[in-house]
Amino acid sequence: MPESHSPTVRRRRLGMELRKLREAAGMRIEDVAKHLECSMSRVSRIETGRSVARIRDVRDMLDHYHVTDEAQREVLLAIAREAQEKGWWTVFEGVLAAGLDTYVGLEESASSLRIFQNSLVTGLLQTEEYARAVIAASRLTAGQEEIDHLLAVRMRRQELLTRESPLELWAVLDEALLRRPVGGPAIMRAQLMHLSEAAQQSNITVQVLPFQRGAHAGLDGPFTILTFPDPTDLDVVYVPGTAWNVFLEREKDVRRHTLGFDHLRAEALPPDESAELLYRAADDFKSEL
Repeated sequence: MPESHSPTVRRRRLGMELRKLREAAGMRIEDVAKHLECSMSRVSRIETGRSVARIRDVRDMLDHYHVTDEAQREVLLAIAREAQEKGWWTVFEGVLAAGLDTYVGLEESASSLRIFQNSLVTGLLQTEEYARAVIAASRLTAGQEEIDHLLAVRMRRQELLTRESPLELWAVLDEALLRRPVGGPAIMRAQLMHLSEAAQQSNITVQVLPFQRGAHAGLDGPFTILTFPDPTDLDVVYVPGTAWNVFLEREKDVRRHTLGFDHLRAEALPPDESAELLYRAADDFKSEL
C-alpha cells in the first residue's frame, strides 16, 4: 500500500472534506443524521475520521449537500473506497491500546515526526530487547502471545525509517530516560548504543535534553507531531496516555505543541553533543555488567 494511501489518513481526509461541504451547505450534524437515519455521533465520527463511511452514505451526503460536479464526486468516492481498505496493523487491533491503531495508521502515511519523550525511548528507535522489556512491564496481565504481537507491531513500524522514501524523525529525549535501566544494564547499554547509531542516519535527528536545563516546555509529558506529504492533510498532535490516547487537530493545539517542540530542541544539546552523552551513559551501564 502506498504510504499516502493509509486508510486512516484517507478517512481523515474524507471526513474533513465532508465537513466542509456540510458547512458550505449550511447544514447541522443533526440535519445530516436525520437524512441518513443514523445517530449524530455516527456523522461526527465520520467527519473526524474515526469511523469508516459506507459508500452509500457518502453518496447520500453528497446528494444532500447538492454536490453535482461529477469529478469532485468521483474523487471523494475514490477516497471513501480507499478508506475502507485494511492496513497491516488491523490484524493486531485486538491487542492494541485504544486509539493506538489510529496512531499507527497516521504514522504509516506521515512524512515526518517530531517527538518528545521524557521516560522511555521512542518506539521507532527501540531495540527488540528493550521493547520487549517495556511491553512486559507495562502490560502486567499480558500473556506471552500478546507480548509477541505487540512487539511485532513495534518492529514493523520501524521499517518506516528504512523504506525507499524514509520517514524523517526528529526526537528530543529527556536525559532521565537514558538513566532508567529498562531490562537491566546489558539491554540498556545496547539500547543507548543503538540510539547513537540510528542518529547517524540522514533522516534521523536525536537530541538529549540534559538535567541541568531544569524546567522545560515538555513537563506536561510526551507528544508527537505528525506531518504528512500532502499539504491538505494537516498536522496532528498525538498525546499518549495510560488509559487513552489523544489526537489534537485544532490549529491552536498544533501551534502550541509546535512552539513547545521548537523550545525543547533549542534547549536540548546539539546532535553531536547528544551523541557524546549517549556514549557516556552507555559506558556507565557497561561498568555495571
